[in-house]
Amino acid sequence: MWRGSANIGLMCIGLLYLTAEVQGQAMTPMRGEITSYADEFAVRVAPHNPYRHRIEVAIRVYDEKFRPIRARVSDSRIGLAGGATRRVLVIVPFEGTRNRRVRICAESIPYPKATTRIRAQICGRFMARRVQ
Repeated sequence: MWRGSANIGLMCIGLLYLTAEVQGQAMTPMRGEITSYADEFAVRVAPHNPYRHRIEVAIRVYDEKFRPIRARVSDSRIGLAGGATRRVLVIVPFEGTRNRRVRICAESIPYPKATTRIRAQICGRFMARRVQ
């Protein structure tokens, strides 16, 4: 009898999990491989705001060890309306190497007068290969 009630309890927890609204900042794609014939490569990412309210997002580029690197971002700081997605172009130089691993991150920017100061970050990993 105990075994049956434990299963019912697990089912209830599972149903609560499925019906709960899960929200979190998102970005697509989360990973990719790029082949380039130039001295730089381009990645188009799309940060998404799953919330109903507007958020500010900064697009930043790091190396594989999360050290900031030089890159050109079409809109490095954007505002996203509730439920909106916006595509951003990121251009990264190879800087003399043949392969480059980068992380492109969408980082939420807290509003100055907001009561909560949470800064969310979601990153995609990209591997670029230069063909000579």
